[in-house]
Amino acid sequence: MGKADLERVAITNTDLGGYDVEQILAAPSASHRTADPAECAPVVQATGGSSGFTATARIGRMMSPKEDGPGTSMILASHSAGDAARVIDALRTAAKRCKTFLDVGVGFRYDEVDIQPDPGYGDESVSLRLTQLAAASADDEPVRVPYAVVAVRQGATVAMFYEFNRPRGTGDAEAAVVPEEIVRTQLNKLGRSAVPK
Repeated sequence: MGKADLERVAITNTDLGGYDVEQILAAPSASHRTADPAECAPVVQATGGSSGFTATARIGRMMSPKEDGPGTSMILASHSAGDAARVIDALRTAAKRCKTFLDVGVGFRYDEVDIQPDPGYGDESVSLRLTQLAAASADDEPVRVPYAVVAVRQGATVAMFYEFNRPRGTGDAEAAVVPEEIVRTQLNKLGRSAVPK
C-alpha cells in the first residue's frame, strides 16, 4: 500500500464520533531513536508510533476527545509482509526483556514496562504500559507520565497506537489507556479495504 492507500483507509471524523481527528507527520524512514540498553530501542520507538524498520509509506493521526481527556495518536505503516511481522516481533521481544531503560536522545528514563494480555487485534497484536520519568534537569524531581502502546499487524499494515497521561497538579496521573473504540474502528476500516496480506 502506498501513502494514498493509507490515507484512504485511515479513520476520519466521520468514522469516529466524539473525537476530533487531525493529521500528524510521519516519515517512512526507520526510527533512529536509541535506548540504553540498546535492545530496548523498539519500545522507545513505539512510544512515538514508529519502529526500526523502513516502511513503504507511513501516515499519522491524532484523535482528541471532544470531552476532556488525553488524546490518542496513531501511525499507520505499510511494509513488506516480512517486515510487518518483524515490527511486532521486535516490540514484543524488547518489551519482555526491558523493564527499565533510558531514551538516549532526550535523556528520559522509562520504567514499569509491562506487557498486557494480548488484546487479540488483527493478525497479531502487542499491548504494553510503561512510565516515562520526565525531568527538566538532572536536579529536578521527575514527573511520572504513564504511557500505553498498542501495536497491531493486519496483513502487511502495522497500526501503532500510543497515548500518555500527563499528571495535572500534584499526585500521580491515572494509567494511560488506548481506547478500544479507536482501535476497533481503524481495524474495521482496514478490513474493508483491499489490504494485501
